[in-house]
Amino acid sequence: MSTDSRFVHKIWQEEELSKMVPGGVPFPMLSDGGGKIGEAYGVYDEESGVDIRGRFIIDPDGVIQAMEVLTPPVGRNVAELIRQVQAFQHVRATGEATPSGWQPGKVTLQPGPALVGKVWQVWKPEMAFDGEKVLA
Repeated sequence: MSTDSRFVHKIWQEEELSKMVPGGVPFPMLSDGGGKIGEAYGVYDEESGVDIRGRFIIDPDGVIQAMEVLTPPVGRNVAELIRQVQAFQHVRATGEATPSGWQPGKVTLQPGPALVGKVWQVWKPEMAFDGEKVLA
C-alpha cells in the first residue's frame, strides 16, 4: 500500500516487480491516497504527503505479526517478504515454528520443552555432537 494510485501500482507491478519476482508480487497492492492508513500505522509523512516504507504482516484475526519500517533510500526485499508470509501461513496452519531463513518444505521446529537448548541440532543437524565430538 502506498499513496500512489492503483494505476501507478499496476505499472509498477508490470514494469518493475514482475522482473524482480517471477510473476510479480502475488497479492494486490492497495492505494492510500489520503494517507489515512499510513497515519494509523505511524508511517505517513505529512510534509511530503507519502507513506514511508513500512511493511506490516497482519494475520486473518487482524493481529500484526511482523513489521518493518525503512527510510526511503533503503531498498526492500520482496522475496523475503513472500518467504515471511509463507512462514506465517505455515505456522498458523501447523502450530510448528520455522527457524531463521526457513523456506517452504524445509525443516520446521516443534515448540515445547524438549526443544529448549536443542534448536541448533534440528536446524543444523550436520553439526550435532554427543558432548565430545561432532556427529557429522
